[in-house]
Amino acid sequence: MAGRALLCKVWGPLESLEVGVLPTPTLGPKDVLIGMKAVALNFPDTLIVEGKYQFKPPFPFAPGSELSGVVKAVGKDVTRFVIGDEVIAAPLFGALAEEVVAPEERVMKKPAGMDWDIAAAITVSHGTTIHALKDRAQLKPGEILLVLGAAGGTGLSAIELGKLMGARVIAAASSPEKLEVCRQMGADWFIDYSREDLRTRVRQITDDAGADVVYDPVGGPYAEAALRSTAWNGRYLVIGFAHGEIPKLPANLLLLKGCAAMGVFWGDFVRREPEKSEANMQELFAHIAAGRVKPQVSGHFTLDTAVEALRLIAHRKATGKIIVKP
Repeated sequence: MAGRALLCKVWGPLESLEVGVLPTPTLGPKDVLIGMKAVALNFPDTLIVEGKYQFKPPFPFAPGSELSGVVKAVGKDVTRFVIGDEVIAAPLFGALAEEVVAPEERVMKKPAGMDWDIAAAITVSHGTTIHALKDRAQLKPGEILLVLGAAGGTGLSAIELGKLMGARVIAAASSPEKLEVCRQMGADWFIDYSREDLRTRVRQITDDAGADVVYDPVGGPYAEAALRSTAWNGRYLVIGFAHGEIPKLPANLLLLKGCAAMGVFWGDFVRREPEKSEANMQELFAHIAAGRVKPQVSGHFTLDTAVEALRLIAHRKATGKIIVKP
């Protein structure tokens, strides 16, 4: 058997990707083969194609790190899944394909009745955010949460979960159109950092106190201004570097503000603390079932048009989550 996939054969720009055929791989003893129903795209999917991510898969490979689908086969030592199970998976790569292999530890049962798109979109962004706000920052009701890149899939999840946890949210994004999306998600204050000084506006909003928690998936030139915008005992969460530049933060600010800079690496959290990760996902599933959480899907593409979708994410023109289907 073989399936179509969006293939990366060399490190390079997104335009170097091409749709081709991958033979069905041999399963390891703890692997699960999934027939893809939907893939949700994320910014790291663009980095891995250029060889700029934390790991480099062997060629050829398909990008894509979260999906929903149906189990087609299981390795001999797999105990939690059988053929026909509807599942959600978060492999490190490989999701942009009709057939996807994921290790059993990175697969979970899809709740009955959950939409395929929502199932695909819930793991990376919301999984990262619940880990960041709950486990790392220990966000408390009434605290002020500053979200950079607030209209992206990860940023919107931070607004959504931050409000659910009782925080007051400042949404910072690069255009009025993006901030309108944040307004619809329930953010309390808004900063257009393409036109306004981030630090000055945070000081105005907080009466000079600063933000208790900063959620930063952007990095680049906004990082230092965001760190300077933290309150005493604040927590600055390093989520990612969508701007493309990895900032060098002045360590003296941590001392002067009595604040902490915290790394948030959800992928390794899943591997190192699987029980806690599973509990977080079950909490998210309960929120979805109750209507309290719903990933915002802004576009649908196919494998044949997936490069266009990745380009939107790479150039930070996407809001919410983008879904690819076979």
